[in-house]
Amino acid sequence: MLFAFSVAPMTTGEDGSVHDAVAAAVKVVRESGLPHETTSMFTTIEGDWDECMDVIKRSTDAVRAFGSRVSLVVKADIRPGHDSGEIQGKVDRLEKAIAESE
Repeated sequence: MLFAFSVAPMTTGEDGSVHDAVAAAVKVVRESGLPHETTSMFTTIEGDWDECMDVIKRSTDAVRAFGSRVSLVVKADIRPGHDSGEIQGKVDRLEKAIAESE
């Protein structure tokens, strides 16, 4: 399973940045040991339902330290039979399809 999520406090610093809070969430992800990728908008993690949801919850809790209100967006790709390597596998298949269409 792949879970893409974005978590941030609803309140920000004076400059509007939430990077310190997001850094706390990403630290939880990195320490989890799950395959992951962080981009400018989302962090994607790969694993089974329970372990991914645990990481998302703990990441959300880490952000709560920066404010009493937190925004969390989660998207899941639940695909039986594709248990690992899908963070890169999906991209590889996309690139192959693009190359074949040219």
